[in-house]
Amino acid sequence: MVEQWPAMDSRCSSFDSRFTSQEVGSVISTPVSGRVESYEVAGKKCISDVRRTFCLFVTFDLLFITLLWIIELNASGSVQTQLEKEVLHYDFHASFFDIFLLAVFRFAALILAYAICKLRHWWAIAITTTVTCAFLIVKVILPKLLAQGAFGYLLPIISFVLAWIETWLLDFKVLPQEAADENRYKSFVDATEHPPLIGPGPVSEGQFYSPPESLADSDEDLDDKHDPEKGLIQNVT
Repeated sequence: MVEQWPAMDSRCSSFDSRFTSQEVGSVISTPVSGRVESYEVAGKKCISDVRRTFCLFVTFDLLFITLLWIIELNASGSVQTQLEKEVLHYDFHASFFDIFLLAVFRFAALILAYAICKLRHWWAIAITTTVTCAFLIVKVILPKLLAQGAFGYLLPIISFVLAWIETWLLDFKVLPQEAADENRYKSFVDATEHPPLIGPGPVSEGQFYSPPESLADSDEDLDDKHDPEKGLIQNVT
């Protein structure tokens, strides 16, 4: 019975080591696989969250300029009369209809480029911002526009500011974050598809057995403990 205890202990220890290694491996692989799955789900989306925010702001740009233009039409008299004056009898020096068309141009170009075509370059926003700035600078140089009252200052300034906010959002938020997310996803995929060349080897049960000499020595030690006279005789001899 005494000789069976070391073998039983070694088997229990080998079983515990196998279970522990499997459990640790599963725990380590779980967060990696979970992150990869989350990035796969994000990659299957039609549009990223930060790009959706940018498109919402472009829509806000159009709606806000439209609202200000309608308010300007009401403030100057009847809406129908002012529409005929600014649209049918368009005057570059006094009409705000072109600023509304400029907002429509920004909305159509940016939604087509970054929501429908999903471009990952800044050339589209560069074109819209350049056209907006050039047109507004030429328009405010003319003194007749500023004589229209508060809206002669308000509409050009707000249109200019909104165009540059859109440029900042795309260049400093949308494109860098999407590039970082894509690189992080690729790194996780490469880590899962290409495991390390040298991995932990299988645990051998023989590593936990005591050598036969130690078993024999332990039995003799037990006999010496139970028979002190025998141990004393061996020490004398």
